[in-house]
Amino acid sequence: MYPIKVGPWDLVLLAGLPGAGKSTLLASLRDTPQVTVRDSDQVRERLRAVLPGWLPYRAYRPLVHLTHHLRVLVAALRAPGPVLVHDPATRSCTRTVLASLAWLSGRPAVFLWLDVTQAEALNGQRARGRLIRPRAFARHVARADLLRQALLAGVVPRGWRCAVVLDRATTCAGLSVVVQGPLTGNAAGARGGA
Repeated sequence: MYPIKVGPWDLVLLAGLPGAGKSTLLASLRDTPQVTVRDSDQVRERLRAVLPGWLPYRAYRPLVHLTHHLRVLVAALRAPGPVLVHDPATRSCTRTVLASLAWLSGRPAVFLWLDVTQAEALNGQRARGRLIRPRAFARHVARADLLRQALLAGVVPRGWRCAVVLDRATTCAGLSVVVQGPLTGNAAGARGGA
């Protein structure tokens, strides 16, 4: 497993193209009790279990995204340790909102980018049985290319403490989170004492 070192109050964003394998990596962390994982797939699975089977995902996708972001907000404000969030985050406004949320909740913001090719991401979408519409995926790819170039040049997105580029070869056995420092106090207290 590839170790990611985080602080006891970090908000960690795992970003990348849709189909990159973010949910697969996060699934390996479900047995890490000190880390709160917020993945939109968690919400989608719960809604799919209670909604009619004939209802297509696109019909309730906005509800999935809204619920996911509310769960991230609550976790950032209340979780007793690091919070690890799944989001493609190819839009700069999404990265800014999440970095602002981290700051407001007193959590240092750590940006992880899962770097895959367009073909790998499409294969991942096929494997999970959920293809992004071609035009929407093309927009993700165009934004991701610019972000990737910046990250590989050592540019950290605004509002983030650090950025790490990961690839499938490095993470093929999954991720492990190494929490550095004691889990005491609370996130707001950590910010107030800085």
